[in-house]
Amino acid sequence: MTKAIAFHEYGGADVLRPIDIELPAPGPGQVRVAVRTVGVNPLDHKVRSGAMADFFPVVFPAVNGYEVAGVVETVGEGVSGFAPGDEVFGAVMGGGYAEHVLVPAEMLGHKPASLGWEEAAAIPVAAETAERALDILGARSGETLLVHGAAGGVGTVLLQFARARGITVIGTASEANHDHLRELGAIPVTYGEGLAERVRKAAPGGVDRALDAVGQGGVLPLSIELTGGADRVLTIADFAGAQQYGVRVSGGGEVEFHHQRAYAAALALHEAGTLRLPLHRVFPLAEAAEAQRVSERGHLRGKIVLTV
Repeated sequence: MTKAIAFHEYGGADVLRPIDIELPAPGPGQVRVAVRTVGVNPLDHKVRSGAMADFFPVVFPAVNGYEVAGVVETVGEGVSGFAPGDEVFGAVMGGGYAEHVLVPAEMLGHKPASLGWEEAAAIPVAAETAERALDILGARSGETLLVHGAAGGVGTVLLQFARARGITVIGTASEANHDHLRELGAIPVTYGEGLAERVRKAAPGGVDRALDAVGQGGVLPLSIELTGGADRVLTIADFAGAQQYGVRVSGGGEVEFHHQRAYAAALALHEAGTLRLPLHRVFPLAEAAEAQRVSERGHLRGKIVLTV
């Protein structure tokens, strides 16, 4: 048996409870990882609450968690490149809030010794989402990209990927996070009333594309106005708004994932000494409910991580 944090019904963070589950055996193409750290994402509380039931149905008891870092214990049939004892990080389709988890080998990467456990758990979802979003938008060197929610886990990595591609980034964030965005090479603007005017002032040459990484504040029509068309706007957080305004949406359910390319991009920045993976807060796994409450309140700077 192994321990996990699960929910037996949809609801608030209080539905999260510790349970014992069977120690999973890896199937073909899978790797069993002894978890050290787990990334916390907005998707966690959206799935737990039932808000994503139509997109991410679960079987109760359900275990949250879509990215982990840990040590390989055993590998399934057909797996090459990973062996027991390897330090790794990767994405999972749920189940990460546990002492052990099965990870598809194609979603797993080797963790360099120079990369901390907490930072490693902050890479998989944010890096894959960032790589995918930039590809879908078709953002190119010399262009200007507006990112709503730039100080969060995804935004922080995405703007670093964008800057590495030669893209100018304007990031919306609270005033308290403006220095953080400047340190990462972005031009910060405060969200809220008057945002369009502030963006135009920050980008007198115009905005080429926009990404909504936060899903609130009615930013999609504003983004269409600033970029000149719905085809130049992407949201990863506002499914209803995307349908209403004809904006493209990307939620990770695509056939083509970008994990290995994303990991390579993140590790290249890490090796160059420029990758920044700020941690908003670190909680023990037993305090997963409180971690989700903090995540749900928003206004984060960087990533929330659980330690196992």
